[in-house]
Amino acid sequence: MQVNFVAIDVETANPDLASICQVGVAAFRDGALHSTWESLVDPETYFDAMNVAVHGIDERAVRGAPKWNTIYQQLVPWLQDQVVASHTAFDRAALSRACEKNGLLPHRCTWLDTARVVRRAWPAFAQKGYGLANVTRHLSIEFHHHNAKEDARAAGEVLLRAIADTGVTIEQWLDRTRKPINLLPTMPVSKSGNPDGPLFGEKLVFTGALSMPRREAADLAAAAGCEVDSGINYHTTVLGVGDQNSSRLSGQEESSKHRKAEELMAQGQSIRILGESDFRRLLSLPIC
Repeated sequence: MQVNFVAIDVETANPDLASICQVGVAAFRDGALHSTWESLVDPETYFDAMNVAVHGIDERAVRGAPKWNTIYQQLVPWLQDQVVASHTAFDRAALSRACEKNGLLPHRCTWLDTARVVRRAWPAFAQKGYGLANVTRHLSIEFHHHNAKEDARAAGEVLLRAIADTGVTIEQWLDRTRKPINLLPTMPVSKSGNPDGPLFGEKLVFTGALSMPRREAADLAAAAGCEVDSGINYHTTVLGVGDQNSSRLSGQEESSKHRKAEELMAQGQSIRILGESDFRRLLSLPIC
């Protein structure tokens, strides 16, 4: 499954959204950070002390920096015809206002609000706490807040983690974020295992991007005897991992479930980590 998108963030000089003074972008290709770019911007307006206190950019910092018309052209190869992610609608609105102020058409792209993704991916953030700083702290994503390039990268990393933890693709998130939260269960339902199945007694949890819908994978596992659960705990015996995710090196690129499983294994719990291809092969073996 290809995971390609661009994340963007801006800082403004004052409460006017059109007063962009810094822009940063981070391009993600095949599920990993590919490249980044940032620039200061001369907003051609005043700097409010409150804004400066947040991001540290003032009139002196942007002296000689390009104006929005130039930045607009530099953003074309990054944004045009891409899925563009931003954490909350603030950055999208700021770009729209800056374009309007300068008589430019907004870049042609498809927007994805990662705050709306977070609220649907993790129930704990459904109603509160879904700000970028809080979510990245929870997911152990390190970044320098209120620097546009760093904020863009962090938003992109959050989106990657949401995809890994839920198995929901970029295309599916574009649809799901437009629907009410209470209609969008992102985790598979728990299922009891078939007592006659060859894997009866195993407690299985899925993580990462699977080639099949999570519900279908859960049905197959339950038919084979596995008890399927939505979260790692002290009863888990098997972690089923999407093939793309199982090939990654250990570390923060792994899903939170994967890391939790490794923590429990380090404490002595017996958990088998099984790639999706191996899982499907295991289910295809004849009973003997």
